[in-house]
Amino acid sequence: MPQASAPLIFPEDAQEPVHRSSELFPRPSEIEPQVRFWKKVYATWNRGQAAIHDKRHMNVVYEVVQIPGEAGDSLTAGQKEFVQARLDDWRRRLGDLESKLAAGAALSGEEQALVQRMAQISGDNGAIFGAAQRLRYQRGLRERFKSGLAIGARYDNQYKEIFRNAGLPEDLAYLPHVESSFQHNAHSSAGALGIWQFTAGAARMFMGNASAAARLDPIASTYGAARYLSHAYDKLGSWPLAVTSYNHGISGMLRAKDLFGHDFPRIVKEYDHPLFGFASRNYYAEFLAARDIASQPERFFPEGLSN
Repeated sequence: MPQASAPLIFPEDAQEPVHRSSELFPRPSEIEPQVRFWKKVYATWNRGQAAIHDKRHMNVVYEVVQIPGEAGDSLTAGQKEFVQARLDDWRRRLGDLESKLAAGAALSGEEQALVQRMAQISGDNGAIFGAAQRLRYQRGLRERFKSGLAIGARYDNQYKEIFRNAGLPEDLAYLPHVESSFQHNAHSSAGALGIWQFTAGAARMFMGNASAAARLDPIASTYGAARYLSHAYDKLGSWPLAVTSYNHGISGMLRAKDLFGHDFPRIVKEYDHPLFGFASRNYYAEFLAARDIASQPERFFPEGLSN
């Protein structure tokens, strides 16, 4: 969701385009594992599956758990216990393995294979250390993303035109797949509403109207998103930083830029701030993944969006 900053005044006329490079949304090789992971979340794993993975080395997926019973939008208490038990089992196994390595104890063939495989996949020979603390699980979102594609198709041309007229890359129209899956009535615990997840404060600044009705309006909120993203790009100077600011805020990304410049992979890996957590580190990669899928949905959903 966009973060509020100093009050702004935006001219009515379209701005000079800021997107003349073919590398509008660069894809550094360092974040490609994250992009591939989120493409699996969005287009391969369904909501009845949960991937147990390393939250730093996103290409390390230990197990894809099949959740028992009918999996709805929220898991039942029993389903949560089931997934947590698998997570705890992996945490124990990885903790025991790290202890053995630290003590120089002999490893079983299975343990040696796991250490070698993890080093190979992650590109980090020491990746096993701390792995137990880096575990998390991610449910599949295939059904939700597919539904979002069907809804988003209604607005695709209009959204892209709004961004083009604002002098912005039209592919920013895919960002709601990350924010809300194009769910009109989406709301967050922080009070963000609508497809673009505007809080009241951000809506007041970038839409001129903080009402719930305005934030839930799929067109009015898109104009607000264009104003926000234009301002973010002006302040930050690159689309990886500007897109990430939609989650972490412009001031937060300015702090990261002060430390690491435009070296986005270093920001993702090294920027240490209590509010720059898993969601912020992955936000740009999620956008790239959503963009890949939404720009060629027939490749990822060959059955069609209505099935």
